[in-house]
Amino acid sequence: MEIAINVALTLVGLAMLCFGGNWLVSGGVVIAKKLRISNLIIGMTVVAYGTSTPELAASVAAAGEHTEIILGNIIGSNIANVGMVIGIAAIMVPLVVSRSTLRKEIPIMLGVSLLLIALSLDGEISQYDGIILIGFLIAFTIFTYKDAKKQRDESNKETNDTKNNVYLKAAGLIVLGVVLLGVGAYLTVENAVVLAAEFGLSEKLIGLTVIAIGTSLPELITSVIAIRKGHTDIGVGNIIGSNIYNILMIMGVGAALGSVAIVPEVFIDYAIMIAFSASLLVALKMGVINRTMGIVLAIAYIAFLVFTFFN
Repeated sequence: MEIAINVALTLVGLAMLCFGGNWLVSGGVVIAKKLRISNLIIGMTVVAYGTSTPELAASVAAAGEHTEIILGNIIGSNIANVGMVIGIAAIMVPLVVSRSTLRKEIPIMLGVSLLLIALSLDGEISQYDGIILIGFLIAFTIFTYKDAKKQRDESNKETNDTKNNVYLKAAGLIVLGVVLLGVGAYLTVENAVVLAAEFGLSEKLIGLTVIAIGTSLPELITSVIAIRKGHTDIGVGNIIGSNIYNILMIMGVGAALGSVAIVPEVFIDYAIMIAFSASLLVALKMGVINRTMGIVLAIAYIAFLVFTFFN
């Protein structure tokens, strides 16, 4: 009976993720159009922050006592975002990637991943390291804001629709979307963990797989919805932004609350995470993530799951 309740709550959580993702994208697109900011920037800020809240909630809850879950969640989510989310999205429709994204945002994503590895070399990510990550998060947020402001200032378009209710409605959709994503992800993850625990899985394995997939569902659903609505920049920007925030914000806050121990085996997972992230650079020459690459990413992610379960 209890297992049936867990399954039912998991399905309720998934439904909330669907509605939350739809409203979050809708609100973000409205703000992008009214402020003349590119969809990519909106995807990397408002939408990425919103869809990263499940990872943040999970890490704060695990801080201090269950640090393996924090690390596994971040690494697993970043791998899932590229392999599962971008893979599935690209299979649906080829994802056009702008040159600016390849030149700036993707290298930044790889850079913060390497920073995480560097901070792990001494065997732990200390509270001091957490503060460093939060500092880089603030710097990245300022950089993104200035980039958005530059785009708006350079735009010569004028809009006659400046009514406050338009922004209030959009803000309301975003807030409601974020709340539904957070609650939906909580229900999905918490009940999935209970189900997974029945099979005797370790905390690290749960973090890398069950929780990582669960907390990546907002990115998957939000990106798929954005792409179906023709906003591919929001879909791609959401993933890149989420991967950056997962390291700088989620690990930063988690480590600041209590240091995270690093075991040697984690570096194998780090290498896999870097490999998935670096695969996006393949689009540098083509300017698009086509269906073939989407299939390769999806298959590689399935192989990663198999390797993780049986390793």
